[in-house]
Amino acid sequence: MNKILPIILIVIMTFVAYGVYKQANKSIKTKRIECQSKTTTFEKINIEQPLKEAVNLLKSNNYTIKSSIEYSKFMKSNLVNILTKEQADEKLEKIIKGYIETSAQTNSDDKKLLIDYYIYENDKEDKGKKNNDAKSYAGYLVFEFKYDNKLVYKIQSDYMNLDGNDIEDRMNCAMKSFTSLNK
Repeated sequence: MNKILPIILIVIMTFVAYGVYKQANKSIKTKRIECQSKTTTFEKINIEQPLKEAVNLLKSNNYTIKSSIEYSKFMKSNLVNILTKEQADEKLEKIIKGYIETSAQTNSDDKKLLIDYYIYENDKEDKGKKNNDAKSYAGYLVFEFKYDNKLVYKIQSDYMNLDGNDIEDRMNCAMKSFTSLNK
């Protein structure tokens, strides 16, 4: 009996460890909303910051945009002649209009939500790329939503098409992800 008890404990601990491992990996791959499943998407929600106020600022049209694009340097850029920072901002403004609500109220007229985003074109000839997975996407977008100079929400999402025609879809997913935090 004394020899069997340690074996039973080891078996039980193995099952528990396996269950914890499976649950942890499941939560990494599970996406909060459907559009995040289209491409590789990561998000960071800062629950210690006022999410509701930040989302309401966007919905009440109280926001500013800061943006940039990093074109590929080692390979010929596919994006440089297709999309400028100004064109990207116009696409984003058009998307944001769909999230504006005339009934949305904010507590402060002087505060604005800062939408700080950039578009990165994947430089597939960069010698720092370690594997083929790092070359499988055309680029990615990173959005940071800041309220009162503090990061409230951050999302990164890959775009897949070299001509960038899916960038607008990824922008919309970032906005949908952010505004869904108010529910």
